[in-house]
Amino acid sequence: MFLTVSHVDVCYPGNAKPAVNGVSLQLKAGQIGVLIGPSGCGKTSLLRAIAGLEPVAAGTVQLSNRVVSQPGLTAPPEKRRMGMVFQDYALFPHLSVAGNIAFGLHGQSASSKSQRISEVLHLVGLEAEKDRFPHELSGGQQQRVALARALAPKPDLLLLDEPFSNLDVDLRERLALEIRNILKAANATALFVTHDQMEAFAIGDVIGVIQEGHLHQWDDAYHLYHRPASRFVAEFIGHGVFIPGVRSQIDGHLHVQTILGELTDPHESVPSEGEGANDCDVLLRADDIVHDDEAMVQAEILRKSFRGSEFLYTLRLRSGETVMAHVPSHHDHKIGEWIGIRAEVDHVVTFERQI
Repeated sequence: MFLTVSHVDVCYPGNAKPAVNGVSLQLKAGQIGVLIGPSGCGKTSLLRAIAGLEPVAAGTVQLSNRVVSQPGLTAPPEKRRMGMVFQDYALFPHLSVAGNIAFGLHGQSASSKSQRISEVLHLVGLEAEKDRFPHELSGGQQQRVALARALAPKPDLLLLDEPFSNLDVDLRERLALEIRNILKAANATALFVTHDQMEAFAIGDVIGVIQEGHLHQWDDAYHLYHRPASRFVAEFIGHGVFIPGVRSQIDGHLHVQTILGELTDPHESVPSEGEGANDCDVLLRADDIVHDDEAMVQAEILRKSFRGSEFLYTLRLRSGETVMAHVPSHHDHKIGEWIGIRAEVDHVVTFERQI
């Protein structure tokens, strides 16, 4: 593993709780990791500890099997061979694009600098802008200059702290995909902080969901969405609701009785803590509910949100439970209308019943 974080705590004076509490994660060389969570959850504090900008109160941070942080030891950032991209890009306004990129190339000959500048300009697609100044560039171009400057010294690890937060929403996801392609082309190892799920899904090979300093799950986007490790991850990632169910295990497979019928998952079993106490809450994503005029179960449309190719409907069952459904946009039903629905669930996710 290239980056290994083991049982790390980060504490600030005057705060009763650690900002980061017992976090462990690993990142392979060439992988892009993302830390995501609500504001104040500790993701930036963890990034700063990995960068060497904050000491750790417990645990270790290792880079290529070299311990760079542990209690009583904090290797300075310049000794960690890291690049950083911040929210405000921190470009020098009086330097051209090429001048900004050259800033981090200390101790190299003029020809080596020129060659490396050309390489990273090509990488980020800004060859034609090399003599322009930051104020002459768009926000997306400025972001790519900041990335090029961070990549120019060939860092072992690139850290990005909410680099798209100042950009328009429409630009963020497109730029996230561009940045992913640039990082992959550079074979860079990177750790990225964001609060935006679409950014995280677009850029990350592996994603960590943090709440109140705790890392709930470190996994790929597919498993975060379909196999969340905690109720918080289930609620935080994607559109979903919980309905009551009764779970049982038949032939080693999970079976759950719900108001929408029986749900089964051959790849899941009843959690050991749930055996004998089979009441549960079942996670239902919007893509688990199918609009079907012939279905026995009817639901009232409470809210609808147009998404272009589809509507996101919020629906209330006769029993009072609420579910959500993605419905093709040519099914344009009115609020208050009752429609038929059925559950079509490939991944049955259950948690202990919350009273």
